[in-house]
Amino acid sequence: MANETTIPLLPCRSVDDVAPFYQALGFEVTYRQERPNPYLALCREDLNLHFFGMAEFDPADSYGSCVVVVDDLAGLHRAFADGMRTTYGKVLVAGVPRMTRPRPRRNQDGHSGFSIVDPGGNWIRFVARASTPDVDDRGGLARTLGNAVVQGDSRGNPGQAARILDGALARPDAADDPAVLVEALVYRAELALQLGEPEAARDLVRQARSVPLDDESRARLADTLRHAEDLLTALPPA
Repeated sequence: MANETTIPLLPCRSVDDVAPFYQALGFEVTYRQERPNPYLALCREDLNLHFFGMAEFDPADSYGSCVVVVDDLAGLHRAFADGMRTTYGKVLVAGVPRMTRPRPRRNQDGHSGFSIVDPGGNWIRFVARASTPDVDDRGGLARTLGNAVVQGDSRGNPGQAARILDGALARPDAADDPAVLVEALVYRAELALQLGEPEAARDLVRQARSVPLDDESRARLADTLRHAEDLLTALPPA
């Protein structure tokens, strides 16, 4: 067989919640039905997602998920982030819906990925079609950060991810690699937002900003530092 197409069919409480969120990300509504059963079809280039509405459905209990393999992971993430900024005034990094940022995943052999958690609580997991695995054989904070990403970004357990990172950040050797320290602090700030700890998130971003970096490290961390600014935008006024 050839030319098959698989389209995920995912649950939600209301298609009225799902449609505008995905439209902010550049999707178009290709079909919509209210009766006898709510149904929504969305398309963005070759990516199709379909949803069915269940009035009693709780997004917090959702197990809906799918994997989307893409050619340009970073470009797609930037497009989604720009759409969120245009529609919501910020990148959604906490709560439901939200978006994680591309990071290497130890449980994906080092391949990078990011996830959308949509208004139905569904995890849409984006991975690169062809990439060079970023396998980090270092120990210390770098390895702990990788383990925390598995818990927070892949398994949706920010509390466990935060506990893992807090232990490593408290160690005397946490500052041995300033670039890794910045990555860890910014990720911990993101976790704090997800856990409803805005002041902790603000303080962690301040700590990340205060880490001395040379020009090469600052250039390499450009996306991370931009993400730190997105986190500040997502915070309530001080």
